[in-house]
Amino acid sequence: MSDLILYLIMAAVGYFVGSRFRNKKEKLAWTGKIQTVAIILLVFTMGTRMGANDEVIKNLGPIGLYALIITAAVFVFSTAAVFAARKLVRIDRFGHLNGSDRVKSESTPADGDRGIDRMTIYIILSVCAGMASGFIFVRRLFNSFDAFNSMAGTAIQAGLCILLLFVGLDLGLDGTVAGNFRRVGLRVFVFPLANISGTLAACAVCSLFIPVSLKELLAIGAGLGWYSLAPGIIMDAGFVTASAISFMHNVMRELFAIILIPFIAKKIGYTETIALPGAASMDVCLPIVERATGGDIAVYSFVSGVVLSAAVPVIVPLIIGW
Repeated sequence: MSDLILYLIMAAVGYFVGSRFRNKKEKLAWTGKIQTVAIILLVFTMGTRMGANDEVIKNLGPIGLYALIITAAVFVFSTAAVFAARKLVRIDRFGHLNGSDRVKSESTPADGDRGIDRMTIYIILSVCAGMASGFIFVRRLFNSFDAFNSMAGTAIQAGLCILLLFVGLDLGLDGTVAGNFRRVGLRVFVFPLANISGTLAACAVCSLFIPVSLKELLAIGAGLGWYSLAPGIIMDAGFVTASAISFMHNVMRELFAIILIPFIAKKIGYTETIALPGAASMDVCLPIVERATGGDIAVYSFVSGVVLSAAVPVIVPLIIGW
């Protein structure tokens, strides 16, 4: 909760500053380049932490395969569910109500923008380089993974604060996000509900060909990308294998979301990008969503992440305890 409050404050400060410089936003175009560099460094640090984590490395066998299958299914079903929800509430692929005067935000990347493809490449290379560095170097330089993990966690939190400050700045400079958000209103809550429904449906389908019980698979999916909470709840209930799968799946959900968000934004729709990361759409993946889409979707992403994060500690125990 304290992290959420901190991120909200940073975004609010950025928005306030941006709103004061709205008539000079051409002079602040350089902030986009800073965001790109910061995202690359953040993703590299995350990759390093994963590559140095023995729990990630040792579970890359059958458990990793099950987690990969679940992640792929969750991406397909949750994206389809958000797409259907968007059509149902009459919101276009840019996050605007159909028929509204404003078709597209000035901060929204143009269709076919090659920068989206470049960003995907940068992210993939950063993740791979980070994981390789973590696996090869961190084990040699640090006697304890916990010491490195604590240092990396602090660096990631600081990086997120900086990125969310710039996200807020972009929203403030744009000046049209609040108006569009007011027009959409309570419809924004349809998307996290669709995300939860699509995720659980995907896990139910996976129970047909993965040798894990339906209850365990639903609990795995109900982690919604929060890999530091859901596996612990499942482990406490005595489901060791499901806990390991949950950890790997939720790590993969966040990691592959980072890679695929620009692709989904370009090929399917901006709103659908928030389906991929689940709970991480309010923090780690928020700057990437904003960079690949625009300010309007950043607001959707944050709201969705908050709702999903609040749902995890409720849904997982309910499922695992039935």
